[in-house]
Order: sequence, then C-alpha cells, then structure tokens
Amino acid sequence: MSGTRAYLDHNASSPLRPSALAAMQDALTRHGNASSVHGEGRDLRRLVETARAQVAELVGVQSDSVVFTASATEAAHLGLTPDVTYDGKLRRAEKLLVLETEHPCILTGGRFAQEDVIAIPVQGNGLIDLAELQNLLAGMGGIVTFVAVQLVNSESGIIQPIAEIARIVKNAGGYFLCDAVQAAGRMPIDAAQSGADFLILSAHKIGGPQGAGALINVHPILGVPAAIKGGWQEKNLRAGTENVAAIAGFGAAAVEAKLEVENYSSITSLRDSIEDRLIPICASIGLADRLTIFGADSERAGNTLLFSLEGLKAETALIAFDLEGVAVSSGSACSSGKVGASHVLKAMDVAQDVARGAIRVSLGWNSTGEDVEQFLKAFKRIARKLGERLETRISGAA
Repeated sequence: MSGTRAYLDHNASSPLRPSALAAMQDALTRHGNASSVHGEGRDLRRLVETARAQVAELVGVQSDSVVFTASATEAAHLGLTPDVTYDGKLRRAEKLLVLETEHPCILTGGRFAQEDVIAIPVQGNGLIDLAELQNLLAGMGGIVTFVAVQLVNSESGIIQPIAEIARIVKNAGGYFLCDAVQAAGRMPIDAAQSGADFLILSAHKIGGPQGAGALINVHPILGVPAAIKGGWQEKNLRAGTENVAAIAGFGAAAVEAKLEVENYSSITSLRDSIEDRLIPICASIGLADRLTIFGADSERAGNTLLFSLEGLKAETALIAFDLEGVAVSSGSACSSGKVGASHVLKAMDVAQDVARGAIRVSLGWNSTGEDVEQFLKAFKRIARKLGERLETRISGAA
C-alpha cells in the first residue's frame, strides 16, 4: 500500500477543517449547559447562536430559520411530515412525492407512511421529468402534496432545476423540501430564490464534524411538529442537550465553505483534469468504448465524477484503488459499504453490467493536483490489468 493517501471521497465525508477542529476544541474546554441561565450556560448558548448565524449565512436565511439536528438524515425526518402548519393552522399534506434518485433518507419518506410515498421518474440524463411531475400533481385530485428533491445528486453530482420544480409545486399548492447537502459549499445557495420551503444540510459534507445537521425552515410561517420530544431545545422541535462542540464546528466550516464558493472553479478544474484524461488512458489500452461518464451531458457539481469501466466490478476496483493509496467510493455513503447496485443508475435506465462498475470520485476543500495524479496512476494500472484480462479471455476463446 502506498505511504501517501489520496482522499477523493468528499461526498461521503469531507475531512475536518482546521478551523472546525479549533472551534470544537474551544467549545470542549468550556463547561455547563447551553440551556442554563448562569454565565457558563450563556457562554455555551453564545457559541450555539453564533454557529446558527454562520450556517444561516451559508444559504442566505435569517438565524431563526435554522434548527440544529444530529445529522441531515434526522433533519429530513423532521422536515418530511404530513402535519405541516400554515400560520399556526394545520394544512396537512396527504402524499409525498420524491425523485427516484434521492438519498435513502428521503426515499424512506420521513414521517409519511410508505404507502403515501410516490416516486417521480428521472430521464436518462438523470434530470427530473418536469412534465411527469406536473402530471402527477395534476392527478392528485386537489389534495395537498409534499415534494422532496435533491439539488445535487450525491452519486452523480447532477444538478436539478430546483427553482422550476418549486414553481410547479407552488402552483399546485404543495410544499417543497430541497436536500442541499451535496450542494452547500460547492455552489451558491439562496434559499429564498430556490423556492424551497425547507432545506437540509450536513456539517461533515463541508468539512465540519460528523454528528451535526440542520433543517432550514425558509418560511417561518410554515411549521412542523417535533420529531424528538422531551425538552424545549431548538424551538421545541428537537429535544435534548445540544452538542455544542459539533454545532460550533459546523458553524466554522460553514464560514469557510461560503467563502470557497466564489473560487470553486479550482476544484472543478481538478475534477475536469481527471475526466479529460480518463478517455485517452482507456483509448491507449483499447478500452475507450467501455468507459462511461455518467451525467456528462447534464449540469453537475464541480467536485463530482461518476464513471464506469465495463468489465471492472466496483468492489474489485475499490479494493484495488485502496491498495494504491486512493480512497474513492461506489456511490452513496449510506449504501456503498455493501457495494450494491446503484438505485440512481437504475433509475437512469443504465444497463446493469455498466452500472455495477460505477466509481465515484469526489473532491473537496483540501484536494490537490497530487491527489489527481495519484488517482490517475492507479487508474492506469487497474485499467491495464483489465485490458490484459480481457485480451487473455479473447485469445483463449479463439
């Protein structure tokens, strides 16, 4: 195994930023409870509220729109509820519509009954079928619906037309939750301009700590019931003593992530340099026709590349890359541990023998040109072995 590691799995979890670590260490040196009224408690409360303002700034909302949770999955569970109130009065959503390519925390429906969750199809390019969305909403017989769509797909990096989706949902009188986990820090996000009612975020996708997420209630006139009861924390929406250190780290990471958006082209250039060189590498060993880059014809987040080399199984490739000192994945971190078939590529109608070899490369705040070179060297060796194996198979058959 190489002594130097190239970590290219930021979509699963981005390394902790030094600023986030420093904020967490500072919080851990303090004592007390953020709900206490004495000086020590007020000191911790100040850290929480500072972080709340920092996270709010990341997506362009007021601080009181941010509800901290322990993860984006928990935030999705909190936000996805039939029992939405409008100006204090219950205006219940009867059905939840989710994109087929959503993260599992959305596909499972939150607090909706599974029989009330309806899948919205995607096209072969990974984009939502807007006409089908309109048809589904029109066929609901006038009931209130809830729609949930990722801004950036966690596997392919494909960007959905969120503003257009929101317009369609609003015209139908529905609610709209946007999973912005993979978009935060990688593209500008203006929550109000997005048209979403709710956003979900995750700290560890932007270089913050694991164990902190947030539900953003873009329009406070809307309300959701608590998912965890037992205390008044987080506006009575999330009971339990706040994880002040994780929240402080989240806030520090949000500050840096917002600043990086303005110069994210440097990360995109690194991604593009990988993509541009995959083709000639494959061509040099006669495998160009076996390479597929998913979402190449769609707008994608600048840090993500999902590709497949037909004949190379994902589980084999991940081990080979790891032995070469390169960390990549086969898709969503919530499912890649078992290296199963990608539901995202299945929804895009990708052939199974192509989809089974999908490899995701995702870069982030500390990615370098050296990481790119190490990945490409490893890929060249792995692809060459595949070419030799295929050539031997053909020769044997002859």
